[in-house]
Amino acid sequence: MEAFYKKLLDNNKEWVAKSLEKDPKFFSRLANGQQPPILWIGCSDSRVPANEIIGAQPGEVFVHRNIANMVLHTDMSMLSVLDYAVNVLKVKHVIVCGHYGCGGVQAALTNKHIGLIDNWIRHIKDVYRFHQELSKPFINKTVAHREKVVINASKYGSAALILVFRAYPMAHPKPIATEIPITCRKLRSGHTAHSKCWKYP
Repeated sequence: MEAFYKKLLDNNKEWVAKSLEKDPKFFSRLANGQQPPILWIGCSDSRVPANEIIGAQPGEVFVHRNIANMVLHTDMSMLSVLDYAVNVLKVKHVIVCGHYGCGGVQAALTNKHIGLIDNWIRHIKDVYRFHQELSKPFINKTVAHREKVVINASKYGSAALILVFRAYPMAHPKPIATEIPITCRKLRSGHTAHSKCWKYP
C-alpha cells in the first residue's frame, strides 16, 4: 500500500517538473485565479475525465461530476457549483455530458438492488418511465443502453437550462446544440459521449 501512495506522489512530482519545463509560469499563472469559460457537468466514471477528452488545460474547465451526470433540483452540491459558475465565474457555456457504457444508466435499466445508489438512480428510472414514448424496440441491449444514455443527457441538460433560467432570468440561456458527439480517447473504439450545451451572451 505504501508503494501505491509513493507512486502517486512521484507521479505528481514528475507532472510538476514537466509542467514547469514546458511553461515556467504555469503555476504562478494558475495562482492568480480562474476564469474558465465552461461549466462541465459530467459522470464520475473514471474513463471520461473532462479536461482530457476535450483537450483543455487546468483552469479552462469548471467541473462537477456525479454518477450518471444528473442535474437535480434537490442536489445542493450541484446547485452550489452551478450558482458559483454562473454568478461568480461568469462561465459562458454549460455542458451536461453523458457517455456510452455508463454504469449508472446500466444499473437503472435493471431491477437489481445495488445499495445506497439505488436512491440516486431512481431519478433515471423516472426519466424512462415518464418518456416511454421515446423507448422503441432495439436490436440489442447495447443499442438500448446507448439510446437511454442520450435520453438521460438530454433530460438533465434541459433541467440545467431551466435551473439557470429561473435563477438568472437576465442570462437568457440559449441552446446552441442538442447533441454534441465527443470522441472519448480512453474508451474503446466507437464509444462516444453525448451532451447538451448552452451559451450565455
